[in-house]
Amino acid sequence: MSYENLKLRALTVRDYLIKCQTMAMFASIRDIRNKEVWQLKKLRAMGINGLSIGTESGEDRTLELAGKGYTAADILEQCWKLDEAGIEYYFVYMTGLAGKGRGYWNAVNSAKLFSQLNPYFISVDSLTLFPDTELYRMEQEGQFAPAGEKERLEELQVFIKNLQIRTHLYANSNSNFYPVTAYLPKERDFVVSELQHIMDTVSEDEMAEYRRSLKSLG
Repeated sequence: MSYENLKLRALTVRDYLIKCQTMAMFASIRDIRNKEVWQLKKLRAMGINGLSIGTESGEDRTLELAGKGYTAADILEQCWKLDEAGIEYYFVYMTGLAGKGRGYWNAVNSAKLFSQLNPYFISVDSLTLFPDTELYRMEQEGQFAPAGEKERLEELQVFIKNLQIRTHLYANSNSNFYPVTAYLPKERDFVVSELQHIMDTVSEDEMAEYRRSLKSLG
């Protein structure tokens, strides 16, 4: 939505719900890009103070593969605007999105980028391919090789190890074979060890069967 459109809706909420103190919503980096800092500050003053941003990655190659329409530099620039405006934001990271053999570098580069910002929490999902999606088509045509399940857990470990900020991490959606939550950096070692235990004791086949059984992510 444009600034004027959001302004109208925020003021309408305030007219009818006098006690409402916060409005949160989903957003893309593209949605922030077309707004000036002064506009973001105005929206913050009207009660819009929480954005869940589906970044999925912080690495240019993976962002391009996913067709996100922005770069890692764009994420930095636009989230710095949110910091200046005082708007709280949350990130989504997706293991497996970079494809087979690329998870390590996606995790390192994404963690490096996210560590320059201030996400209040980071949600982690794991790529699950469904028919009628572009990546599913690419996989069927041999243009995209999905990462294995243990590689995804290793990617999550690397991501957690390389995050250098205080944040809450929630990798507990049903797209994750093994759900974990952690307050970083305090619980870093514990959750990395927990993930390692799963990799050491559960077979790749069992994890892959879980992925195949998912019919939706709801």
